[in-house]
Amino acid sequence: MYSNGDIVVGEVIGTAILILFGAGVCAAVTLHYSKAKNAGWVVIAFGWGMAVLAGAYTAAPLSGGHLNPAVTLGSAVAGGTEWSKVPLYILAQMVGAVIGAVLAWALYYAQFAANAEQGKAQPTLGIFSTAPEIRKSAANLVTEIIATIGLVLPLLFFGQNKGIGIGPVPGGQAGIYGSGINVLLVALLVVGIGLSLGGPTGYAINPARDLGPRLVHALLPIPNKGSSDWSYSWIPVAGPLIGAVLSGLVYNAAF
Repeated sequence: MYSNGDIVVGEVIGTAILILFGAGVCAAVTLHYSKAKNAGWVVIAFGWGMAVLAGAYTAAPLSGGHLNPAVTLGSAVAGGTEWSKVPLYILAQMVGAVIGAVLAWALYYAQFAANAEQGKAQPTLGIFSTAPEIRKSAANLVTEIIATIGLVLPLLFFGQNKGIGIGPVPGGQAGIYGSGINVLLVALLVVGIGLSLGGPTGYAINPARDLGPRLVHALLPIPNKGSSDWSYSWIPVAGPLIGAVLSGLVYNAAF
């Protein structure tokens, strides 16, 4: 359905927008000298939902708007995405995630610098990537698996609901979403996941969303930035991928 070039352009741009908005809301709530300082978890959940809305609508005409290796993998298992294109999707998503994280850092550059200058240094990894509230690897992995099923399985079923939409997404290729209105429904689904399932681990539910910004955090010259927590980094990658495969298998069993 989509050419290799369109997949690369769509997924890079869409995922960059996703991470710019998502890391941006985390920075807004976390950093000192931000007008949204201490706005809270509800603001973060809605910010990430709107990040999905903006990124997916932007990318959908070109690539289907996956923006997430777990979505791509689940779609491939369910027969909706060619296996030969899966590595290209994931590579483009990783590049887009890195670009988006760098843009979020640039946007809040003055706040990062002011924190250190005024003696208000604080760990900044939470702006870029996730971390558990209680560090128990098995429990954290199960949390990410279940939360990702909560994303990917409904998304796969949304693709069957072609009759409920208000029309196709721009460009006429709805891809995994089935119809234009379903992009909005997925954005609201992400808000719901954040509010209901995000408490234990911060709901990565997207390997690129966590790993790409974590790499940026490790490499950027952020003053007093603290650890990039590589010992935990495998969980937000493995958990969503396992959840994606399980979602695809359930979908195949249902249809």
